[in-house]
Order: sequence, then structure tokens, then C-alpha cells
Amino acid sequence: MRRPELRTPLARAVVPVIAGIGFFVVLGLFLWGIAAYISGTDEQSTALAPSTADIGNTKTYATIIAEEGPIILPDLLQASGRRTIVLDHTGDDPEANWKIYMAYPADREVACKVTQIELTRTFTDCDGRTIAVEDLALPPAGVRPIVYPDGGLTLDLLPESAEPTATVPTS
Repeated sequence: MRRPELRTPLARAVVPVIAGIGFFVVLGLFLWGIAAYISGTDEQSTALAPSTADIGNTKTYATIIAEEGPIILPDLLQASGRRTIVLDHTGDDPEANWKIYMAYPADREVACKVTQIELTRTFTDCDGRTIAVEDLALPPAGVRPIVYPDGGLTLDLLPESAEPTATVPTS
């Protein structure tokens, strides 16, 4: 049996183009369906990016913060930079007294980012004011440092209202 053959020059030019367009339409709809399914789940931010950030050893970071001041960490969940945080530690015990602050003053909006004055615990805000680390905005409830019994430090970056389930390690 012979295969069907396109006879006219117009058919030989148009049919492959229409078939290609049809293929890409079907592929686009398939990918759109997958994206709609992923974005419709309750774990929308955790499905694509982790809600925690493993920082490292508490002793190492406690020493760095004691010598150089708090550490500014860029937004670890989104590229917007709205959730840039400041990791701080006080005291002599590397497994206690960890705090997270937002990288803007408590009395200003998120657009007023701070910059750290090198090797100090002070910052300069968007208005040029010098402020202490304690004057920075507090993070949303649920955003917190987690210290594990083995000395590991992890930052839980998902606010309580967005958490599907909260798990905290036991000592």
C-alpha cells in the first residue's frame, strides 16, 4: 500500500507548517496544565523551593558574628529581596540566643533597606540614620532559627500562616 502523498506545492508548503504549529500548541497546553497543577497545591512555595535554609555550624557562625557583626542574608525564597534577613547571635553559648530580624527598620517599610557598618552591630537605613540591630523589624511569626542538638543551624523561612505543617526538632 502506498503512503499518502501531498501533490500540490501549496499543500507541501502549508501542511508541515500547520502540523508544527499544532504540535507546539499541544506541548504548550500540556506544560500549562502541569504549571497550573503545581501552583494550585497547598505547598506552593515549598514545591519549588525549600522553606528552610541550612546555614552551618553554630560555633562557626557565632564566632563570625562576634568578630564581624550580624550577617545579612539575601532573600532566600524569592528574587524580590523583600525578605532579606539579618542573622544575629548574642552571648557566649553558640547554641543559644540566635535571632532573626528583617533587613529594614521596625519603624519603616520594607523598601527602606539597611546596610551594615562594617565590623559593627549597627546599620544605616535609607534615610541615613544609624540604628542598632535590635531596632530592625521582627520577622513574621514562624520565621525563626532552629538549633539542632549536633550544633547545626537552620533557618525556617516560611511564616506560620503559610506552613502546611510545622516540625521542630527535639533536643
